[in-house]
Amino acid sequence: MIECRQITKIYQSGAGDTAALKDVSFDIKDGEFVAIIGPSGSGKSTLMHILGALDTPTSGQYFLDGRDVSKLSDDELADIRKNKIGFVFQSFNLLPRATVLRNVMLPLVYADVPKEQREAQAKVALKNAGLDGSHFHHLSNQLSGGQMQRVAIARALVNNPSLILADEPTGNLDTKTGEIVLETFRRLNQEHNHTIILITHEHDVAEHADRIIHIRDGHIIADAKNGKRHEIIDKI
Repeated sequence: MIECRQITKIYQSGAGDTAALKDVSFDIKDGEFVAIIGPSGSGKSTLMHILGALDTPTSGQYFLDGRDVSKLSDDELADIRKNKIGFVFQSFNLLPRATVLRNVMLPLVYADVPKEQREAQAKVALKNAGLDGSHFHHLSNQLSGGQMQRVAIARALVNNPSLILADEPTGNLDTKTGEIVLETFRRLNQEHNHTIILITHEHDVAEHADRIIHIRDGHIIADAKNGKRHEIIDKI
């Protein structure tokens, strides 16, 4: 699904050039659950922006489903984000006075999907994210933090994207609620075969993934299967 080949990203400023990523290369297969972990300033946010088609590399190539995303125009990048990638952010980004169902339907409104189909797809996405029908007509500001994040996950799922990209998705949640949200990602990966990339600076969060890529100072310093994965599952 994902091929990154010698990705370099250089930011220019009056103080000189800063290389946020330096010759980064890796592959992610369809259906993998991968965590990318690194401290502040490591380059993980820059990498997330490139993987999410929010930015392009200075040099190197990024292929998503066989298409070279690194060479696309702004309009083509917008189409990739709309059709191929589901985003989940730390801050939820829900409309507070809109219902749960309406929040999840919004991407389909922008995609000109007919109303009946929008509602049906949104309900399926919400159920897959772990919310039952009793929550569908609540306003999003009436929900707990964990419920809001699951609504955000449902919104990411509703277009049936190739890739779910989660940026610090438990950052605003307490530990117990964060575990529930991470279990939701695990279930989506195992039961529905969604490809998930989890961006985090926390080792406890990264250990919920099957594979962990460590990034520091713009370089990948480790990339390996997660040996603690089954221990985590047994505790949930």
